[in-house]
Amino acid sequence: MSAKISTILRPEETKSPSASLRIFGPDWARITRYFVRRAAMARLRELDDGALKDIGLARSEIQAAAYGHMIASNRGRI
Repeated sequence: MSAKISTILRPEETKSPSASLRIFGPDWARITRYFVRRAAMARLRELDDGALKDIGLARSEIQAAAYGHMIASNRGRI
């Protein structure tokens, strides 16, 4: 049984440039979601209380809304 040392040390699937994207893809998606949520929270914190009330949020609910944990209970069914 003969094998090249390069095949043992660096398997075929990691030789392609897209292999690193497959490995780090979930991490990049998680990092992107983090920054998008931070930006959303920053924008919502810039609004005054009246504007937040217009969109149905209290200031204490901004983080939950950015993470998608809010349920719109005041909307009618279609």
